[in-house]
Amino acid sequence: MDTRIHKTAIGTFIGNEHNDVYEFLGIPYARAKRFEYSERINSYEGEFNATRRGNSCPQFRQYHPHLENPERLFYYKEFREGIDFQYDEDCLNLNIYIPKNASNCPVLLFFHGGGFNSGSNNEDPFKGYELARRGIITIFANYRVGVLGYFCHEEIEKKYGRNGNYGLDDQLQAIHWVKDHIQEFGGDKDNLTISGQSAGAISVQYHCLNQDNEGLFKRACMMSGGGLFPKFALPKKPEETYGYWKELMDLAGCQSFEEFQNVDLKTMHDAYDEIKKRRKDSINHMMPVVDAYLLKENVGDLIKNPLHLDYMLSYTSNDMYAPMLAYIANQYARENNAYVYYFDIDQPGDHNGAFHSSDLRYMFGTLDTSWRPYRKRDKEVSNQMMDYLSYFCQSGNPNGKDLPLWNKTTKQAHSVLCFELNETKMGKPSYIKLLWNMLHKGDPKA
Repeated sequence: MDTRIHKTAIGTFIGNEHNDVYEFLGIPYARAKRFEYSERINSYEGEFNATRRGNSCPQFRQYHPHLENPERLFYYKEFREGIDFQYDEDCLNLNIYIPKNASNCPVLLFFHGGGFNSGSNNEDPFKGYELARRGIITIFANYRVGVLGYFCHEEIEKKYGRNGNYGLDDQLQAIHWVKDHIQEFGGDKDNLTISGQSAGAISVQYHCLNQDNEGLFKRACMMSGGGLFPKFALPKKPEETYGYWKELMDLAGCQSFEEFQNVDLKTMHDAYDEIKKRRKDSINHMMPVVDAYLLKENVGDLIKNPLHLDYMLSYTSNDMYAPMLAYIANQYARENNAYVYYFDIDQPGDHNGAFHSSDLRYMFGTLDTSWRPYRKRDKEVSNQMMDYLSYFCQSGNPNGKDLPLWNKTTKQAHSVLCFELNETKMGKPSYIKLLWNMLHKGDPKA
């Protein structure tokens, strides 16, 4: 592998050269102390070594992998096995893939999933070589997750006049960094698409509900996480989470905010592992809150007036809560004239069907690094999906040469693009199948 020295107005970066694509890894876009909002980095002294992947945010799986849990083992084998993740609180970094001789290229910025409490831009599907070869500068961002990303406390409110949402704020910092500096890498700062899957998609949704972000990005792609969730899954006000966080601090042996701000990471995540056993509502607290800053009010009200953007949404046939994800995505698409795809290709190698996140490898062209025995049709669909996404990033319209026609979902025309084992076509997913998969297949098994 050759190296590439890339000189810019903000610094010199040493990256990797892969045939016709340059790869710059682990570039820090911001830094932050624990439970403080990050400050963006706008210059780099000397030569920055961007040949190695950066740190991931410390998270519970670092100390409590729980691989005896079939679902945890399943996703470990699917996306993480064999990768040496380095964890550190200095983790706000970007992996950037650019075409050779890039000039005014469209830009895609992607946020990983992980239920707001885990995940990394270094997981196996997240490589941008194939999209870069299609002329799209592709970027994967790390952001703070779990306790480090969403802890709320009265002392934070007193200091900042806002509370929690460090992870969501990190993402916004990444968007601003890309907007300000991607032209140094050959990108068009005015043609930015933000995207994410699962919790990353929900995050993208929240950025699209903040009117302060008008003009910051042009398009949004939400994979398995767009639309209005049921009331019980919507963000709370910070003060409604204080009791939960007080209990977690007690489990960590901390009596004050200052103690918890300095407690060692293992103790913090031991406490989190314990509170998950004691309380069934952990997932409802380990997520963004209505902070009157990034989320200015109740999401149910905000979603009535999203930014006017080009939208793409998706869900899979054996998705997490598949009927609900399908319903909310279709509902949002009808209101906002969005492109929607339905991924219905059972994955070869086991009996988990088109599971939650199964379409990631197709979208980024990383089928070949999986253990699964993918077929000719899988690779054909992967190429179609990357072509659709590339055209969408370029113009807001995913249609292009040699691709089946993809029509928008509107109030007048409710049909979606269906990726099936035998063909790709416009159609209507079967809610009976979605419900059957949810009830009978359950969580993935190794």
